[in-house]
Amino acid sequence: MKLIASLTSPYARKVRIVLAEKHIECDLQVDIPWNEDTHVPDYNPLGKIPVLVLDDGTAVYDSRVIAEYLDHASPVHNVLPKDARGRIAARRWEALADGICDAAATIFLERKRPEAQQSPDWIARQQLKIERGLATASRDLADRVWCVADAYTLADIALGCALGYLDLRFPSIAWRDSYPNLAGLMQRLNERPAFADSTPPKA
Repeated sequence: MKLIASLTSPYARKVRIVLAEKHIECDLQVDIPWNEDTHVPDYNPLGKIPVLVLDDGTAVYDSRVIAEYLDHASPVHNVLPKDARGRIAARRWEALADGICDAAATIFLERKRPEAQQSPDWIARQQLKIERGLATASRDLADRVWCVADAYTLADIALGCALGYLDLRFPSIAWRDSYPNLAGLMQRLNERPAFADSTPPKA
């Protein structure tokens, strides 16, 4: 198998962490979809990363589908709860975390456009999504150690990747000061080798 990804994508980082936690060997092929010489559309017609290419050439996308595939591929450290209620809870957390990433990535790309073409209203709308997402994550986490029950799951991985992406692209967002319980979660996550080893490089 090979994973086509960029080192700064929070969605790709999520998959890389799942691979590491489940001890699944996989080649990493770095490819930036925005580059003119990208080959990402050869594997994903939507031109988005990450893409997991199986040994038979089948391309699996997006990150949520890949994570589910990998969780079934190996019995080591299941990242999705076995019970239906826990599984839905983890998926809900993942949707919230990915939504924060979506809004943050949208702002990042919008600010790459010429200033005269940028939409302050559009940026403000995405910023509000991030603010509401963080507030909801903090409220739902409350004083628990992990997002779902008492176990480290895909919910924690996804939220950690979202928080890490905010650190990378928007260090001015002082989410640790506003939400100390999220800061505590991030500290616990960064103690795991899978998180520490996948920290995105400063661009």
